[in-house]
Amino acid sequence: MKYDDTGKLPDITDVRAAGQTLAGEILATPILRCDLLDQQAGREVWVKAECLQHTGSFKYRGARNRILNLTQNERENGVIAYSSGNHAQGVALAAKQEGITCSIIMPNDTPKVKIDGVLASKAQIIFYDRLHEDRQKIATELAAEQNAVLIEPFSGRFIIAGQGTLGLEIAAHPHSDQFEAVVTNAGGGGLTAGIALALEADLPDCDLYTCEPEGFDDHMRSFVSGQRERNTALSGTICDALMTQTPGEMSFAINRGRVRGGLVVSDDEVKAAMRFAFSHLKLVVEPGGAVSLAAALHRKVPGTGPICVIASGGNVDPNLFQSIITAP
Repeated sequence: MKYDDTGKLPDITDVRAAGQTLAGEILATPILRCDLLDQQAGREVWVKAECLQHTGSFKYRGARNRILNLTQNERENGVIAYSSGNHAQGVALAAKQEGITCSIIMPNDTPKVKIDGVLASKAQIIFYDRLHEDRQKIATELAAEQNAVLIEPFSGRFIIAGQGTLGLEIAAHPHSDQFEAVVTNAGGGGLTAGIALALEADLPDCDLYTCEPEGFDDHMRSFVSGQRERNTALSGTICDALMTQTPGEMSFAINRGRVRGGLVVSDDEVKAAMRFAFSHLKLVVEPGGAVSLAAALHRKVPGTGPICVIASGGNVDPNLFQSIITAP
């Protein structure tokens, strides 16, 4: 098995290199705001609409950066990834674009819209039971058997650096010098880590917070204790993209000294944020992509100045989405 890169912690030079590699490959997604959002949040709120990225998620950034940095030998045996959906779609499309074979380990309760996205890129799907099987073990063994590159969802220098290009775009926004804080949606912490590196270099006076659903607040607790805490639950939130059990080792090593703290929202607050995004921002945002917006709308972000929140994904089951946005 070949690991996805050296294991070296990425730094700002890696993020800037990813920015050059991905120029013309990714969308520079818009940063939106509206008066009603400011009124409900009690402050100025900007929304980074990453749900409009290729494959409907920020994950394409890291996946595309990793695929474009494969050596010729690594390309020959293909790639393997494990994911609840968004990383899977990003890797599958990035591999398809380069003519590289791809296998994805996915939980058997993955929303159909995410399964369809992977199949559209001609990747092979291997399902597992998230309550009784270890996806990382399955993927690691398969990668070793096939001598393929394992692309983990929130670890690896190229993955984190690719996600960090989102942070570069936030810092380059004309109003970014006014941002008091940026709030990210945290699963394994790779997006947060990439953004942390970018903000540290280009927007050093801006605070960074993570946001998670109730019952999956491992980042919040880890920042308090100074070590990686673990969630006891394996399911129980509509935010399927954020049901990671513990912060990634590499991402937490970066985030621990750079993130101000963690925030938590309820599923009901997430649903309200999804309704708001659809009605007033004209955005389709999945539950896991709406937690930071929920924190803003429910005034959970410390301070009173302008903030930027990230709508990180839009891959939501149509029936679930309809039930949420039409609820009274």
